[in-house]
Amino acid sequence: MNFPKKLEQKLIQRTTSNTLRSLKSDTNRIDFYSNDYLGLAQSESVFDQTHQLLLDKNIKINGATGSRLISGNHQLYQETENYIAQFHNSPKALLFNSGYDANVGFFSCVPQRGDVILYDEYIHASIRDGIQLSNAKSYKFKHNDLENLDEMLKRVQHDTIYIVTESVFSMDGDTPNLNGLVTVAKKHNAYLVVDEAHALGVFGEKGEGLVQQLQLENEVFARIITYGKALGCHGATILGSEKLYSYLINFSRSFIYTTGLSPHALATIQVAYLHLKSEIIQQLEENINFFKSEVIRLQLDNSFIESNSAIHCSVISGIEKTKAIALQLQENGFNIKPILSPTVPEGQERLRFCLHSFNSKKDITTILEQLATFV
Repeated sequence: MNFPKKLEQKLIQRTTSNTLRSLKSDTNRIDFYSNDYLGLAQSESVFDQTHQLLLDKNIKINGATGSRLISGNHQLYQETENYIAQFHNSPKALLFNSGYDANVGFFSCVPQRGDVILYDEYIHASIRDGIQLSNAKSYKFKHNDLENLDEMLKRVQHDTIYIVTESVFSMDGDTPNLNGLVTVAKKHNAYLVVDEAHALGVFGEKGEGLVQQLQLENEVFARIITYGKALGCHGATILGSEKLYSYLINFSRSFIYTTGLSPHALATIQVAYLHLKSEIIQQLEENINFFKSEVIRLQLDNSFIESNSAIHCSVISGIEKTKAIALQLQENGFNIKPILSPTVPEGQERLRFCLHSFNSKKDITTILEQLATFV
């Protein structure tokens, strides 16, 4: 069967620019590239306790069997959502199958025709996709720029305005001024929505996220929490009021028209939450601080974007150079991936270092010393 010429041309363009993506198997190199910040994805304890939880509850079902509105709302759903809501100090929690599903499901149905969405220009692709499905008008504001946001809000004359940001940005690892965003949102009677995908398990004494660490949970209209990062499993939750919970059940298409999560997936989420303990989070924090101190010692700070999260990016610039340095580090035993345009703007190609509680200080020093010889 012939392949459509327009699609083939797009693949050729990617190949020519050396940006063609492909799937590759994992290796046994030292991990500086995954989102498994606390090591829970590879935890035997989480694996064993999940199995035991299902046995204790006599749950021997492999799948949800259907949408939650039909046959898929099995007994673990209510228990898990109640636990999540209590943990995050939220009236309600609604589980989605993934962070992508949660963002697309929220932004495609909550903002209405005539509403306005103001979103940070570095917002995640899944939020952008959800916004594109919305009937609301949308405009981007300069990254983490409260003055620019305030000026835009002064010019927007609409009854309902949503301000959208992330508590940790995945491509830079930086964080917004959430206190300032709350103040601006209140000033203009806007609704603040925060994606906490990369903050869960990293910020807060028990990894509750940056919003709770700052005690702002009652000032935020909705929080999107995902489990494919620090919790090492799968799924996502939207936290908010009882009315928001009811509205999403009735109007969020990515919730309504999909098979629910399996009992095993929900049991894993429950068990992973129980492993959010201060000791493992403190170890991650120590590694973050040590990494930053080594960056300064090796005089690499001019290339690194300032970050207090588990994500640290060294901007190299140039596809060929960035890929070459990444390949050299990989050959030296480190798993690290280049982040290239169009994922990031052209000229902002970078190496993204993801730090973990299980990284040793020796490995942190070694990879940064090697980087220093290339940049």
